[in-house]
Amino acid sequence: MAKKLKDWFDSDCATLLGRAIKANHKTFDVDSYAAEVDRGVRALELKDRIGLMSDALRARLPEDYKEAAAILAASLGQPLEGETGMFTTGYWLMPVARLIEDHGADELKTSLDLCEAITQRHTAEYAIRPYLERYPCETLTRIHQWVRHSNCHVRRLASEGVRPRLPWARRLNAFIENPESAIAVAHTLRSDPSPYVRKSVANLINDISKDHTALVIQLVERWQEDASQNTKWIILHGTRTLRKRGVMG
Repeated sequence: MAKKLKDWFDSDCATLLGRAIKANHKTFDVDSYAAEVDRGVRALELKDRIGLMSDALRARLPEDYKEAAAILAASLGQPLEGETGMFTTGYWLMPVARLIEDHGADELKTSLDLCEAITQRHTAEYAIRPYLERYPCETLTRIHQWVRHSNCHVRRLASEGVRPRLPWARRLNAFIENPESAIAVAHTLRSDPSPYVRKSVANLINDISKDHTALVIQLVERWQEDASQNTKWIILHGTRTLRKRGVMG
């Protein structure tokens, strides 16, 4: 029987993560970290397991967040080659992304730099959301740089990060009320060469359509005027909820 996702986050995962960190922070006690995780995670579900691993990791890193972030950045390993692997090859970095989400809000640039690095190995789509809430203008400025990044994982983070109704994540209520910033991201990525990114853009448009039907219809009509095959694919998959409702043909 295949392991449940939550069961990957255990003492073995803590050991894997701890060893990567110890290579860049010699005083890190891998055995102590793994033992604390082993004691704590057994009765927990996925999110709480990740939270425990993140908190225990933060407690063992330097108090100065910038110093801790530099250690983490040096411990991430090689970027993924291609579009797959963030939840298989890079799964063990999920507690690091959670650490940014829970502990880094006072250091915007440092945390966004680390999000950009992590997303090339795992994902930062959840970690980015507190920054969009607390520093919307500054974070959106960075996201609008990411949409033109050469790495498809970073471009995907730009799209996935602004999804107002991302599953498993806190809702972005400001984007639910006013989706213009998210639409601007989608518009830039509407013909992206990466299927991985296009799927994210379609999901973003689908999210927006649940609250702003007329706005999404207007958007796709605008796109259809000079739509590439990539854009047509996004339109088809991004309007699936509207078609299911019978609003679009």
